[in-house]
Amino acid sequence: MGTISEKELSALNDLLNDEDLLIKKFQMLAQNSDDPEVKNKFNEISNKHQEHFNRLYAQLG
Repeated sequence: MGTISEKELSALNDLLNDEDLLIKKFQMLAQNSDDPEVKNKFNEISNKHQEHFNRLYAQLG
């Protein structure tokens, strides 16, 4: 992969911050849910955002 421009780096940073926030929100929702089915769904969504974060982060390396 070539060099990342300053604009691309800024956009990537914004996306990483967004994904990190979503991971934390859905983890918190899962922890505070009493319904096992809802808890499981929130954990699945959090894991999906963690995958997105990991893929985006890999673009930096």
